[in-house]
Amino acid sequence: MLAVETFQLTKIFGRRKITALSDLSISVEKGRIYGVLGPNGAGKTTLIKILLGILFPTSGSANILGQPINKVRIKKKIGYLPENHRYPDFLKGGEILDYFARLAGVEKKRRMENKARLLKLVGMEKWEQTKLKKYSKGMLQRLGLAQAMINDPEILFLDEPTDGVDPIGRKEIRDILLHLKDAGKTIFLNSHLLSEVEMICDEVAILDKGKLMRTGTVTELTTPSKTFRFETSRVSKEVIDGIEKYSLQCEPHNGFIQVTVSGQKKLNAIIDHLRSHKVDIKSIIPHKQSLEESFIEILTKDIQS
Repeated sequence: MLAVETFQLTKIFGRRKITALSDLSISVEKGRIYGVLGPNGAGKTTLIKILLGILFPTSGSANILGQPINKVRIKKKIGYLPENHRYPDFLKGGEILDYFARLAGVEKKRRMENKARLLKLVGMEKWEQTKLKKYSKGMLQRLGLAQAMINDPEILFLDEPTDGVDPIGRKEIRDILLHLKDAGKTIFLNSHLLSEVEMICDEVAILDKGKLMRTGTVTELTTPSKTFRFETSRVSKEVIDGIEKYSLQCEPHNGFIQVTVSGQKKLNAIIDHLRSHKVDIKSIIPHKQSLEESFIEILTKDIQS
């Protein structure tokens, strides 16, 4: 059974007919961290709100844990952390968790157990009796994660969970999310921090202007490019001139040469050329394209087409 599945999901807003989502079909396996990427206005938050029943689709449908999203009982299996969430700052951390647990219908004994367990998980047990006005941004984000999990959901929807958090805080939140994945939870994650997504997500969907541009595992989206770094002994201008005949781009540096080729045959030709000129090849390192580079490349192609 899939955790999330959408079928040609479309959302059009208002009289101006602004299309936020267009024929979006994705599937998310249980127990995975699924990242949704896209520039501002791509439709990421609209997608989450439709899956949660906060917004209604113009057309198409979706399932969560095998049930249509309009089934009320499925809500008990969902946790949600919205972007830029706000809590009354005169309340204490423990009071926030207790309040949301009551809203979720968690019975008293389980409510107390969950609160203690989750505060410890997010490293906030010492701050349970502290008012939120004394919390930092990172502390509020960790409390928000605890709030999203207070009903022990099977699937978590997180909208920009590390937004505005310092590097140490982001590392702590990443560790929490990986712990939840190990515990069998499914995490549906919206983020504009591509490096964060690359580190923790199993699969990624890239949206632009409401359309699904690309989906796949992080490995599939960060396949090695056709650029290679040759670490060599010193080479002459004659050797460099020869490399340029086989390459799309050749950049000599002190101790290495960076070469971009059109295919394997050209790469082999460069290797043969270096060997024929008695150049010692210490290593050939392919340049792995980052998720950010893939993301920009995909969106740039969309703009140009």
